[in-house]
Amino acid sequence: MEEEKKDLNDDDVVIEEPKLKVIRSSLDNLPFGTVTEEDLKSRVKKAELPDGVNDKMIYGDVIRIAWPSFLEMVLAQLTSMADQIMVGSLRGMLGVQALSAVGLAGQPKFLLMTMMMSLNVGATALIARARGQQDRAKANQIFKHALYINIVLATLFMVVGVIWVTPIMRLCIGYGISDVTFEYAKQYFLIQMYGFVPLCCTFTITATLRGIGDSRMPLIYNTTANVVNVIFNYLLIYGKFGFPMLGVAGASLATVIGQCTATTIAFIVILRKNRFISLRYHQKFKFNGDIIRNIVSIGFPALVEQLFMRAGQIIFTRIVASLGDIAYATHSICMNIQAMSFMTGQSVGNASTTLIGQCLGKKRLDMAEIYARYSQRIGLILSTCVGLLFIFAGKDIIWLYNKNEEVIRTGAQVLIMVGLIQPFQSIQFVRSGALRGAGDTKFTMVLTFFTVMFCRTLVAYLCVRVWDIGLFGAWIAIVVDQIVRALVINERYKSGKWRAMRLRGEL
Repeated sequence: MEEEKKDLNDDDVVIEEPKLKVIRSSLDNLPFGTVTEEDLKSRVKKAELPDGVNDKMIYGDVIRIAWPSFLEMVLAQLTSMADQIMVGSLRGMLGVQALSAVGLAGQPKFLLMTMMMSLNVGATALIARARGQQDRAKANQIFKHALYINIVLATLFMVVGVIWVTPIMRLCIGYGISDVTFEYAKQYFLIQMYGFVPLCCTFTITATLRGIGDSRMPLIYNTTANVVNVIFNYLLIYGKFGFPMLGVAGASLATVIGQCTATTIAFIVILRKNRFISLRYHQKFKFNGDIIRNIVSIGFPALVEQLFMRAGQIIFTRIVASLGDIAYATHSICMNIQAMSFMTGQSVGNASTTLIGQCLGKKRLDMAEIYARYSQRIGLILSTCVGLLFIFAGKDIIWLYNKNEEVIRTGAQVLIMVGLIQPFQSIQFVRSGALRGAGDTKFTMVLTFFTVMFCRTLVAYLCVRVWDIGLFGAWIAIVVDQIVRALVINERYKSGKWRAMRLRGEL
């Protein structure tokens, strides 16, 4: 002990490290691997389970990360439905206008949210690698860089949204609505912008925690936010227990209060010293150009991918809207149901992103292949079950949304198509998650542009406008889009090129 003290300089400080709270996986029990140039150039091959690792452990690692993420998505969707029900229940035309306003204001907000969440893909991938390397200092540096980037961009978007709220809303929703509805939509969006910075901070913390494999804590604080949102909806929309009756503004304010609640809890979590990621981690922060470039190089293509997706959906929606009210209502219901089916693939894809990133950080390409294979197996099982439900219970599901006989009959037929593409949809989400974990986001950006703009939009135009197939033609385009995307992404994964993705500052 005396010898150790002699080695310390006068300026050195001995700091006791608290016992870290770390989400462990089977990977933590294995030694670091080695990677050769031949490994990086070869196609992906089936790897054998290492000694001391079995099927149950691998499935457990995937499910441990996936199920909280899935439950979080379900609860968020239910909260969104509660918002719409409460706003829509306002008396007379006020309820109709309020419901339309909330939906319309959600379009520009959702676009901004998607952009910020996409940038955080870089933070998740980089922190997952640092966790695999067991490098706490590096992980915390990445987190702080990501947080500062998000705060700056979110503040910029907030200022732009507040100052130019009218032109932004006109650009997004046009002139086809009443002045009253437009004013309600402006009111809702403006309040949302004031709460945009806390919301984006929560996105960054959530992405960071998922990178280290902790998806339970985001479930806890986001669920708390949803409960707070619903309670304040009741108080502020209807003016209960002495609160003012604010209608649409009350719904928006309740959402912001819920979001700020989540942000507060999230910051409390990362201020704890005993967590792998902590704002109180004792290291001097200074900006690192390589870290910023790595975050942007992974996150920016994901952002552009989402912009392509949104643009393609707008064009696609206009094509379908030309079919009339009944066809478009049926299409909207089926799109909503399909969006809910995304949750299984997205949650398993999130788990794949985390585990693949950690494996690459530890240079265990064998475990990366194993986690990707088992994740895909889980995804296919879940998607097959969902697909069978859509095929055999389609009429009953559509009936929950609308009682019109034509809507039920057509919607049930469309759901058969939705059910058949569920396995392809799962392949797309889970394999994309693996590629994101490796930082291979540029490829998916290019693929999304091609499939959304050409496969989906072009095929939909031909089927609906040229060949006059109607709503089924639009869904044929979606089927083509999903199958092509799944097959190409699966081939990209099998090529093994994602394993060779190098980051700035890495040897």
